[in-house]
Parts: sequence; structure tokens; C-alpha cells
Amino acid sequence: MDIWSWICELPDSDKWDESESPPTFELVSSEPTKADSTQSIQLRAERTSGSNSEALVIFSVYVHGFHPCNAEKTLWVSDACSLTSDKPFLPLLLQLVQEIVSRSPTAHDSTCPRSQLQKLRPEPVAWVLDSHSPESLSSFFNLVFLTRLFWLCVCEAPSEVGSLYFHSLLTPHIELFSCNHHPHVLRTFLVSIGVDAELCFMRSLGYMLAKWVILRDVGVGLQTLTPVPKLGFSYATEAHGLWTLKAYAPVMATTTMTRPRTRTRTRFKAQDKHYSAIEFEAKDSVLRYALAHQQLEAVIQLEYSVNFHDGYIHVSTRVSNLRFHIVKLGFAKNDDMGMGYYIDERHFPSRIRVWVGPEIGSTYVASLTLGRSTENTEKEVKTQRIVKGNFGKTKIPSVKATTRQSTRTRTRNWRWDQDAQGNAAIFEAVLCGGDNSGIEVATNKPPISEDNKSGNGLRKRYAEANRVFSKSGGLVFAKDEYGERVEWRLSKEMEGSVLKWRIGGRIWLSYWPNESKSSYFETRCVEWCDEVDLPLIPGK
Repeated sequence: MDIWSWICELPDSDKWDESESPPTFELVSSEPTKADSTQSIQLRAERTSGSNSEALVIFSVYVHGFHPCNAEKTLWVSDACSLTSDKPFLPLLLQLVQEIVSRSPTAHDSTCPRSQLQKLRPEPVAWVLDSHSPESLSSFFNLVFLTRLFWLCVCEAPSEVGSLYFHSLLTPHIELFSCNHHPHVLRTFLVSIGVDAELCFMRSLGYMLAKWVILRDVGVGLQTLTPVPKLGFSYATEAHGLWTLKAYAPVMATTTMTRPRTRTRTRFKAQDKHYSAIEFEAKDSVLRYALAHQQLEAVIQLEYSVNFHDGYIHVSTRVSNLRFHIVKLGFAKNDDMGMGYYIDERHFPSRIRVWVGPEIGSTYVASLTLGRSTENTEKEVKTQRIVKGNFGKTKIPSVKATTRQSTRTRTRNWRWDQDAQGNAAIFEAVLCGGDNSGIEVATNKPPISEDNKSGNGLRKRYAEANRVFSKSGGLVFAKDEYGERVEWRLSKEMEGSVLKWRIGGRIWLSYWPNESKSSYFETRCVEWCDEVDLPLIPGK
């Protein structure tokens, strides 16, 4: 499917006769049956004239063959695009992006509701069109158009249209929404539109992908796409002495590491393959539905500096900010959240691993020096001895001695370490229980109380004064506590060059009951990796 190329190849204004039938691009169609005609979703381009006989084109999305009466129905009409303009289809792309952003679900406790977001300026979108070839823009436009179609076909059309969209249009092209596609175009686009529009755009995508994952998990035929691609996006930038990696991932699209044992049953058989669905208790299914409407939004920000010395170049970096938020994707407090009962149930980061360093195989690094020692836990031991004697009238005096010993250990909820793998430095934080047990949350299950309910120490983790996470469920590591530097010494010969360094992160997300009385738990994992520039230019 190459919608952008089809649009760009439309006839010129002087060769397009309005009397001819409009060009049509068939997005998807179903196989005809004896009872029903062919069902299809189409995109049409219709030539029209504006003021001063200006040649215009209007795009429309039609559905055909759906009940009632199998009549043709218009779902969407674009703004007019001038065929004589330098960028004739800029208004189309701008309209699609604007409508996606305006439909973004937001966190319930957001301080910046989407109603305050102004209309997008055309200059950033025009810059995306100018800076990339039509071939590289093709998959990006498909992503934008399929996202807009989601809101049309699933939310504003009969259910049969939504079913055709999910099964025959979105599923075959689901890899468009993975980290492996169009990284440069998407990075340019997100950086250009600004962080507020970026959040809204990515939450719209996250909501759509969450619905797709839910349908796949409940066993409605979407399991045929195996393996599941790595859904979500990430990109890295270098600016003003900072390396920044931003990443977005629907929680239920991440890799499952641990969860309770569950039964599976075969749903159907096709082409000698069995497709199974996982069975949960009814209450846990509602909980999982609520947990599915979540998205991890991560910002990994490292501060770096370069100093030039006689004989070598000194490069150092430290954590500036590591920010992780689990955002609820919904439009009202009781919408898509399991009737509101599970509104305070969400995943949380339980282990974080960030790495940065030169490209694999590079030979210009002379040494790597870490800035933090392995944890040396402080213990305080107190011993008390008590001796009691009896020298009464008895012939045999008695003496009793007792000893009491207590140990006091100072621990934190997060264990923070530095490590190295080759010439890459690793920053790692591990959450070790909320009940002073010291167990690693990411690799364990919550303890069970006498009533067979989860009795973990992470209950009410967003409400108590000594909570591990912020009130909104976020987590921040800053350089006030975790700012030890990591240093490299590089060959002087590299002066004046711009090197490519790798930056990445791996995040474990766990769920333990917060307010719920469920015994359900799980741990998931997601990983990103990208490249950033390291300019070794004096005076920069």
C-alpha cells in the first residue's frame, strides 16, 4: 500500500478533466459472499474549482457494501488542496495530523488538557516534506493515514467497518507502528511539531495500538500475525550538551517476563497451526482490560562534556534526568478503565538499565572509568548482655545470663549501580520491595497474605507519604542523587570529528495490586537503542 505515491501521481491541473470519474484508491476490500456484496474502504480524489478558477482537489474516504442497504457512505472529506501550489498536499497532511492530535486521550490528572493546545503551524510539517524524499515519506504518510482511519472506521462508523479495518487493513500493516520503520522521518516530525503536540500524537497512536493488542489477546483472529512486532517508537537527539532518548510503548505490547500460571485453550485451527488464548478469572480479565489502556513514556537524558588535553581527549557523562511515566489512555474517568474501579491500578518501573558508549568495534577509546562503587551496605549491630544472680538462703546459688542482639541496616527502595560492558557505561536501578524484604520486584511475585490476597508492601504506592513513586505514578532519577560521572579517554587523533555513539535503555514494568484485591501480577520488558552525535570540535 503506497497512498502517498498515488497522491503525488495524480494528474496535473491542466490534464485533469472534472467530467472524468474521480481517481480511486482501494484501501481494503473483503471477499464477496453469497449473502453480501463486496465490502470496501476507498480513498477518492475529486477535482473542483475555487475562486478565480483555481484548480483544487478534495480527498474523501468512502465505505461501500455495508448494511443498511449496502449503500455507499462518506466517512470523511478533506480540506481543498491547491494543485498549483508549491506544496499542493501540505494541507492534507496538516489536516490529518491536526485531527489526530485533537483526538488524543489524555491522563486524567493532566495539567495541560488538549483543549489548550493551539492549532499546529504549517511550517514544521512543511519542513518534513522538504527534508525527505517521496520514497521515505511513503511509510510515514501510511502511518498518519491509518491512524486517522482508526478514528473514522472504529469510532465513527458501523461495527462491520471497524472489523474490516482491524483485520484486513491495520493488521497487515501493523509493522508501520514499530521502532524499525521510518526512524528519521518520524524523528524529524516529532521534533518539529514540539513536545506538546508530540505527546498528543503519540497517545493517539498508543490508544489505537492498545485496542489492537486487546483484540489480539482475546482471540478474534488477529493471532495470525506472529511474531508480534515491537510496537512503539523511540528516537535520540544531541543538543546543548545533552544526549536525549525519548521512547513510547503501549504497555501490553511489551514482552512478558513473569505472570501467574494460567490455562490456555485452543481457539481455532488454520493451516495445521493451533492458535490459543489465555484464560483468566473474570475479575482479572476486567483488570487486564484496564491495564491495557496504558502507555510508557520515557525520557533518558544524559549530560556530557568534552575537554581537550595534551595527548588525549576527555569525555564524561552523567545522568541529568531519567523520567518514566505510565499514562492512562482514556477520555473520562470511567471510560475504558474497567468501570472506574481500577483507575488507580497501573504498572510501574521496577528495573531500569541505561547504557551509553562508543560504537561496537571502535578502537579509539583508551580507557573507561566508572564513578560509583558497588554498594557497600552499612550495618549497625548492637549487643546487650544481662546477668541475673540469686544468692538467697539456698545452698546452691543460681546465675542466669541472657544476650540480646539487634541489627540495624540502612537501605533504600532503589539500588543504584554502575557497570561496564566493553567500552559502554551502564547505569542500573533496581526496585527492592516496599516492605523491607529486600526482594527484587522485577523477578519476584508479591507475597500472599492469609486471606489469599496480595499482601505486598507496594499497596497504596501512589498515596502514602513514603511512596516510591510520584502521585501521578511517575518516577524521576536526577543528578542530585544519581549524578556520578563516567569518563572516557579518547585518542587525540579523533579531534575535529563527529563520532556516532550508541545510547539505549531497557525498562522492566511490573504490576502488583495497588487498591485492588486481585492476586494478579506480571512483569514486562521493553528495550530501545539509537545513535547520537559526539562532536569532538574545540570551541563547540
